Amino acid sequence: MKPAALGVCTVCFLYLGFVLFSSRGGTAYPLVDGETAEDRVKIVEAVAKLKVGYGWRNLTCPLCKALFTILDVALLSEVNEERVAWAMVEACVKLRLAEEQVCREIIELFRDDVIRALQESYLWPSEACGILLGPSCGHFDIYAPWNVTLPQVPKPPITPPSPPKPGSPQNRVLFLTDVHWDKDYAEGSSADCKEPLCCRNASDHSTWHHRAAGYWGTYSKCDLPLRTVENMLENVAKAGPWDWVYWTGDIPAHNVWAQTRSQQLLELVTITRLIQKHLGPNITVYPAVGNHESTPVNSFPPPFVHGNRSSSWLYDTMAEEWAPWLPEQALQTLRRAGFYTVQIQPGLRLVSLNMNFCARENFWLMVNSTDPADQLQWLVGILQEAENKGEKVHIIGHIPPGLCLKSWSWNYYHIINRYESTVTGQFFGHTHVDEFQMFYDEETLTRPLGVAFIAPSVTTYINLNPGYRVYYVDGQYPGSSHLVLDHETYILNLTQANNHSRSPDPNPKWSLLYRATEAYGLSTLFPVDWDGLLKTFQADDRVFQRFWYLYHKGHVSEPCRDACKTTTICFLRSGRYDDPRQCAQLGVGGQEIARAIKKKTLC
Repeated sequence: MKPAALGVCTVCFLYLGFVLFSSRGGTAYPLVDGETAEDRVKIVEAVAKLKVGYGWRNLTCPLCKALFTILDVALLSEVNEERVAWAMVEACVKLRLAEEQVCREIIELFRDDVIRALQESYLWPSEACGILLGPSCGHFDIYAPWNVTLPQVPKPPITPPSPPKPGSPQNRVLFLTDVHWDKDYAEGSSADCKEPLCCRNASDHSTWHHRAAGYWGTYSKCDLPLRTVENMLENVAKAGPWDWVYWTGDIPAHNVWAQTRSQQLLELVTITRLIQKHLGPNITVYPAVGNHESTPVNSFPPPFVHGNRSSSWLYDTMAEEWAPWLPEQALQTLRRAGFYTVQIQPGLRLVSLNMNFCARENFWLMVNSTDPADQLQWLVGILQEAENKGEKVHIIGHIPPGLCLKSWSWNYYHIINRYESTVTGQFFGHTHVDEFQMFYDEETLTRPLGVAFIAPSVTTYINLNPGYRVYYVDGQYPGSSHLVLDHETYILNLTQANNHSRSPDPNPKWSLLYRATEAYGLSTLFPVDWDGLLKTFQADDRVFQRFWYLYHKGHVSEPCRDACKTTTICFLRSGRYDDPRQCAQLGVGGQEIARAIKKKTLC
């Protein structure tokens, strides 16, 4: 199952329209008065007629609008919600979107929230079909452009950054992201199962033609056992001292079809307390909310949603567990909407954003996607106040801004342009690989002014070594830029850890994979240096293939050439979504960009 499981649900909703259209309506599932087993058989037969040959080519614009009209009418009745959910399961199975058990569990998990979001949204049939079939069938304006308001304060003159004087203090910052602990990980289970997540108790046991899950982790579509997470924390504790820690979320495993709120909270509490245990009470950790923290995955209602459907069950527990690290003022906005700001040290402020309010997979944004929770407008106020005080600001979040909904992404890019002298560090995760995204001046798109660092995951998902990142930041002294000066990536080599003298290493060590300045021959890691490196990638394929190896944390199956290379460089060039000007010179089309971005949203 794609972690962005809304894709399955969306296809199923359209398919169930056919089911409702092709069968007798108005009856709930399971059988109630007035419905017979024969009625149910007729519905199944109607679904089966489409078989696996069903595709969007079979769907005309008038039929699409008719199906969504029927769906809208059906959802007006609570009685029909059961029938809708049942039809969704049949659609998922018949279209072979996933195994039958996964289909049933994912629909059951998502049904109430997705149906409620659809009922509260302003999505007309013409808009829904405009999404599926293109603008010739309808105009989709739920995610229409919108703009934040910037203060009427002139932008300060730009002073290009310069390296600090030799001997200037530096801060050493640990960065953790995408832990994805799987409590059902089982050594010896199948690493090549049919389910969306393998190496688990529920996976088939390995046979002679299937690989077995390793003790410390596996190169496959598998997450990590708790022992590997704890081993990582033991190693980073020994590798200290750390000035502080950034931790950008995604704690649970990728079994998104079978998660509960109690399970999500247990995993949040377990990993939080392990970090506190191993790093100690004197190290402050600054967390951000990942898209996997909630259940259903990606489900983050804006603050106007109250009661049991709100995210208060999650934010309240985060505030309770993270209270040793954050002041009360930060905890207040965390409880409200999952974001906060805090001063790290004199002259340096942190903003932790809830990037789920920019995520296209968050189906609650169908209700209203205009600056959810007023987060970006709040960010503008924080940055203006920091500029007034002469503070520098680091921004952390889970999903990189270049993967966000277009209007959110472009507004964020605009904010970074305005406050380029204030925002001196941007740190994200989510994609599980080691990459970055550039920010240029909006007028010419030629002057590099910012870089978003996207750090590799702790988890192995998919086919990766476990890893973590260390940033070296210009330290605390008068006039400090607080820019990133260098970074290192450490990995656990699973081949060695799982096969130490023909048995697992009882205490494996995490080793340095590379240091950025040394690997790429850079003197600093300022935006202009990364821009220059992108030019080198185009001119020297050996350097790019070196990047591609490090991108996968030292475990890559094949080189990246031709379209793979150009789309990768295109992604690196733009910190905002759907920016064709940045990729035109590379010969990359809009569809290629969309496909590349879609792969990155499945984390």
